[in-house]
Amino acid sequence: MKKATTLYDNGGHRWQVIARDPERPSHLIDTNEYLITSRSLAMLTDPGGQEIFPAVFSALSEVADPRSLTHVFASHQDPDVISSLALWLAVKPEIKCYTSWLWCTFIPHFGGNDDTFIAVPDDGMQIDFGGQTMSIVPAHFLHSSGNHHLYDHSAQILFSGDVGAAILPAGQDGLFVTNFDQHVRYAKGFHQRWMGSRDARDAWCTRVSKLDIQMMCPQHGAIYRGRDVQRFIDWFGDLEVGVLRVGE
Repeated sequence: MKKATTLYDNGGHRWQVIARDPERPSHLIDTNEYLITSRSLAMLTDPGGQEIFPAVFSALSEVADPRSLTHVFASHQDPDVISSLALWLAVKPEIKCYTSWLWCTFIPHFGGNDDTFIAVPDDGMQIDFGGQTMSIVPAHFLHSSGNHHLYDHSAQILFSGDVGAAILPAGQDGLFVTNFDQHVRYAKGFHQRWMGSRDARDAWCTRVSKLDIQMMCPQHGAIYRGRDVQRFIDWFGDLEVGVLRVGE
């Protein structure tokens, strides 16, 4: 089963990652979910697919009351991101979902109604989350046409969705990047295939380079820390993207 690991804890403000399920069927991609708590609010980023809801629910229950969940953040519309929404709403119908305005008529096919969604404009937005300033950062076409990331100014953590993701082989699935050069070998093909716009990539690299990021936390794979964050941004900025290399 998945387990929760604390990434940041400053009294009433905390980030925890729910990750690494050794019992996950091999036909499902592994995902990371991040629980952010501040004062009386709790938010789950990209809460996952309906098929892994029991594992995520169990891991979250070890560190928090699931009924304390007030928000979810959906970086985009993919089923591995948000198809569990109806199950979370069954736990607590009042949950609000931050997502791009573009998906506010698509994601309801997974669950929710007009009262569920907080539509994020293309330029992103700032929110006050339990007294903490967070920025919803544009990341369109990386890979979704309506895509955002979430930056916590106090924790200096960027939740980067599919940017930074790596499909890690068995035995090399640690929670943090420890060997950058080796790790990006597992990220290269994913980014070349799924990140379809060089202009969008360049805009994202410029935008996030202005942020003070101590951890970059993707939805798949390992977490980048310290100088590996800027190393990734530089690597991504030089990568040829939007290409299909059959057989590689």
